[in-house]
Amino acid sequence: MTWLQHYDPLNNVWLSTSVAALPVVVLLSAIAVFRIRIHLAAALGLAVALAVALFAYRMPVQVAFASAAYGAAYGLFPIGWIILNLIFLYQLTVESGRFEVLRASLATLAPDPRIQVIVIAFCFGAFFEGAAGFGTPVAVTAAILMGLGFKPLEASALSLIANTAPVAYGSLGTPIIALNAVTGIDLHKLSAMVGRQLPFFSVIVPFWVVAAMSGLRGVRDVWPAALTAGVAFAIPQFLVSNFHGPWLVDVIASVCSMGAVALLLLYWKPATAGRHASDGLQTDPPKLPPRPKGSDVIRAWMPWIVLSAFLFFWGLPGVKTFLNGER
Repeated sequence: MTWLQHYDPLNNVWLSTSVAALPVVVLLSAIAVFRIRIHLAAALGLAVALAVALFAYRMPVQVAFASAAYGAAYGLFPIGWIILNLIFLYQLTVESGRFEVLRASLATLAPDPRIQVIVIAFCFGAFFEGAAGFGTPVAVTAAILMGLGFKPLEASALSLIANTAPVAYGSLGTPIIALNAVTGIDLHKLSAMVGRQLPFFSVIVPFWVVAAMSGLRGVRDVWPAALTAGVAFAIPQFLVSNFHGPWLVDVIASVCSMGAVALLLLYWKPATAGRHASDGLQTDPPKLPPRPKGSDVIRAWMPWIVLSAFLFFWGLPGVKTFLNGER
């Protein structure tokens, strides 16, 4: 059945736009304001969306319900499938005790909290955004920062700020994949266009995180680390998004950023210490976890390395075409 959407069915652009936004407003209000469980809020948002489509935009009943069924199926495969498996991998890391090794390897990289917030909130948060997404990076990095002495509100705020750089690509490029399904625009073109805009912000975010934590003085003290993290993230972000695809943008960029900062710290340290109670940290700095063995660190990172390697090769045009049975 062919149906052409009329974008201004109420003969008033602002009124039509407001009505079209109702499902989103209802969904977010149900979750954030009325504290309704997410699955119930989603069902409510779907009901409102169907009502708007049927009564305001005059969508045929068959088309409306077919669109809802398609959206549900697409939400399950591949988006739901990606989320389920990544959560499983994350929980496996936690239950096996390997996540504590990851945390210790990051925490002992630099004792200065301004460097820690760059490495953990920005670099590691971006890695988890690309590998798991959907709120996981903020929860994980905030918990690590609190374990290092940051106050809960401070840790959460810094993690949220740091998450602005990688969130556009989300879990294995899920937002870009969903946008491709909705618009029909070529996936690689969408990935490339987003990747041409974000690198400028990616360079700024590490400075922003440090400034939010310790002001301009903190930025002056650790600007080499902030600049290194931002540039080492932005360049791979641009290259991968333009020449490979949306799947591994955050993962590769974050690994490059972490590696660059770690290399910098071999030759450079902040001139002044950054632990001050006024910075939102505890007056008595907590003890850092013991430095883990190199073999333990490798084993802890190995599942994510294997996942990234498979996804990298899967994203290559020739390999993906072969696996999809295309010519």
